[in-house]
Amino acid sequence: MQPSPAGTPGAESRSDAPAPDPHCGPGASHIDRVSGDEPLLAARVHRPSDLVRLLVGILGIVCVLAIAAFAHGTTSGLEEDISKGTGQTPDVFTKLAGLISSIAILILPVAFAIERLIKRDGLRIADGVLAAVLAHGVALATDLWVSEAAPDTITDALTRTTTSGDLTDPVHGYLAPVIAYMTAVGMARRPRWRVALWAVLLLNSFAVLVGGQTTPFSIIVTVLIGWTVAYGTLYAVGSPNVRPTGQTLLAGLRHVGFHPVTAMRAEDVPDSAEQGDRGRRYLVTLEDGPPLDVTVVDREQQAQGFFYRVWRQVTLRGITQRRSIQSLRQALEQEALLAYAAIAAGANAPKLIATSELGPDAVMLVYEHLGGRSLDSLPDEEITDELLRGSWRQVKALQSRRIAHRRLVGDAILVDRSGRVILTDLRGGEIAAGDVVLRMDIAQLLTTLGLRVGAERAVAAAVDVLGPDAVADSLPLLQPIALSRSTRATLRKLARERSQREREAVLDASHAAKASRTGETAGDEATAAADGRKAVRAEKKAEKGAIEEALEEAREDDLLTQIRQQVLLIRPQAPVEPARLERIRPRTLVSVIAGAFAAYFLISALMAEGINEAITQAQWGWAAVAVLFSVLSYPAAAMSLLGFVPEKVPFWRTVNAQVAGSFVKLVAPAAVGGVALNTRFLQRAGVRPGLAVASVGAAQLFGLASHISLLMIFGYVTGTERTPTLSPSRTVIAGLLTAAVLALVVTAVPFLRKFVATRVRSLFAGVVPRMLDVLQRPQKLITGIGGMVLLTAAFVMCLDASIRAFDSDARLSYATIAVVFLTANALGSAVPTPGGIGAVEGALIAALTFAGLPFEIASPSVLLYRLLTFWLPVLPGWLFFNHLTRKGYL
Repeated sequence: MQPSPAGTPGAESRSDAPAPDPHCGPGASHIDRVSGDEPLLAARVHRPSDLVRLLVGILGIVCVLAIAAFAHGTTSGLEEDISKGTGQTPDVFTKLAGLISSIAILILPVAFAIERLIKRDGLRIADGVLAAVLAHGVALATDLWVSEAAPDTITDALTRTTTSGDLTDPVHGYLAPVIAYMTAVGMARRPRWRVALWAVLLLNSFAVLVGGQTTPFSIIVTVLIGWTVAYGTLYAVGSPNVRPTGQTLLAGLRHVGFHPVTAMRAEDVPDSAEQGDRGRRYLVTLEDGPPLDVTVVDREQQAQGFFYRVWRQVTLRGITQRRSIQSLRQALEQEALLAYAAIAAGANAPKLIATSELGPDAVMLVYEHLGGRSLDSLPDEEITDELLRGSWRQVKALQSRRIAHRRLVGDAILVDRSGRVILTDLRGGEIAAGDVVLRMDIAQLLTTLGLRVGAERAVAAAVDVLGPDAVADSLPLLQPIALSRSTRATLRKLARERSQREREAVLDASHAAKASRTGETAGDEATAAADGRKAVRAEKKAEKGAIEEALEEAREDDLLTQIRQQVLLIRPQAPVEPARLERIRPRTLVSVIAGAFAAYFLISALMAEGINEAITQAQWGWAAVAVLFSVLSYPAAAMSLLGFVPEKVPFWRTVNAQVAGSFVKLVAPAAVGGVALNTRFLQRAGVRPGLAVASVGAAQLFGLASHISLLMIFGYVTGTERTPTLSPSRTVIAGLLTAAVLALVVTAVPFLRKFVATRVRSLFAGVVPRMLDVLQRPQKLITGIGGMVLLTAAFVMCLDASIRAFDSDARLSYATIAVVFLTANALGSAVPTPGGIGAVEGALIAALTFAGLPFEIASPSVLLYRLLTFWLPVLPGWLFFNHLTRKGYL
């Protein structure tokens, strides 16, 4: 009997078919022959779907508590409406419902446990008992938190006052464990038990609500805690593995009309989350026909990469994404549709000849066997220009019918024995795709082929098949965010290797120059002594020139830049500005969240009675003094930069650039935005790019050393202020000991030691030659160090004046304020938010309060300080930024 061709009844999906009998019909003796090479499936698996449900449950609990905390009127009104609506219920009915539900809640889990034990499923019962114990612990902890530390609004929403004056339990200590137990054992997946479960839960909820023993929010939180703890337990300990094995696959193939002999698992290990749902692949041999390629997809594989796909949906604009989690039926239908559409378009694609479900949790797709090797497995010498053009012809065929592949990486391009190119892995593709998605396919394949044969050959083959216009139109999409996850990882790896080669070239040049200088000095000491300083300067200049020359020779363009250059040689007018694909960036999301928290915290603080009184009695003369010190910080910042630039750069133009940096800080972290702006400014001022980077790096290095030194000095002074002897504070001692321990750990761990040594060597390789130039001009060094000290002093005095504006009798010393400022500034540089929004405010208020300043004074003082040093300079910074850009200075 031959297998049924596609389109015949034997090829249709059979979702309602019974499990096939392996002991009947022709070929039954071979149906259990599975290759011994098939990897054994784990007995228990950590399902991504359980993790998703755990996170959804946590989010639900947070949302309910937030509503209870901030919508007190709504919760109170809801409770009153429920009380009025159920007030007419007869007491007899209420007591009867409570009695029946209480008994049923105890009997139902026991009955299900007995049924599972009879069917020898004791491990599932053990999982349920563990979940119940954990849920009981979480319920007790929640009760303790609500009664001791929770805001009054949450306490009111989750509890009621009984006639005796006591509060009801915020979380039902018996209901949460029962829900956790029944969820963990899988009762909800069995229809009859599920109906009984929900009936008992609704009856019990009605009884306790009408009886005044709880609140609606308490019931919701109880259900969510039980549900969340259950899925957290299942994800932690793992669930029984129900994925179909090779024997199940062979039985399923026989059920749709094939006579399988053996099934051999293909070695197909996904290397990223976006490939995790490709399924398990088998090569199946038949009694009476050619072999088959079979893909098995189960429910758990569908959930892999969920968070990555959700993030892509949220962040990418103008690009259609498939659903984050498809049902198995949807996945099967989508792949079948794309397989038929690709062949109809004239592309070489695997021919789908049958589909079927393998029980309730898996499906299989049966293809004709193709053979051949993937592009990734081909040696370089076998990748000919004709093979490249064949790949592009397949893409052209798909795009002629508006079909996007969406994953044109090396393992999706198959080359058979005759050299024919076949496109596989069409599941993530798209029908009736838009122009952006089609151009993304071109950009992806350009990068995939460029990684194997170089940019020149990849672009030449694309132009031969698609034409120069189609290739040029894809340039705006040639950016990492538009490429596959595995391709981005490969590009990052190549970038690290490039950087390592550049660092090694610089170090080799530096060592060679030093060795040459040592040999010359040893050969003619008398001449070197006579030349004096002139000879030393010449040697240092020669060393610096050798390092710069080695760096220029070692510098390499990345692959995407090389592809752009090749396309521009053919179409000089091609658009090269990257298209805006990101709707929201991670940094923006973090900034918005941090800013929202900071705004809520500050607004709540300002609404406090004591703070309102402090603001009304503020002395605005001190606020004017704070403004002056804030303005002084910009010339100080210009001095700290110019002190490490031997070349002549206009001072006031540099001050303008520092003002422009106030605007840049709003859209980028301070440490990143300031470095980029200063480097760009020095380059436009005539400083060579390598020297500009080295100058900014030297300023950053000295700034770090200055920051640490001042923090230690002022910390020591703070510790001696209240003691008769000059003994440092315990905080300073603890900080020094912590730093010493960290240094020992870094030294002892080989990986950390290598990481730090590599970064330090690369830093000094570029900065030290620049520092040698600066050291030859003492006035420059004095300017730089003086600017750093003046900058710190300006900010400290601004913070002090802000404090005195609300409390002219403040007793905080300048040393204490300096420690507070330096600590908060370090924290603000560490967090990835623009200007340290949220972190700086919280750190300043906490540190000032710890130092003895009342909270009612610390909050408005910090608000005024940040207003003067961060928020108000944004508008002039924007004006100066546009002015300098228009003049060509940025």
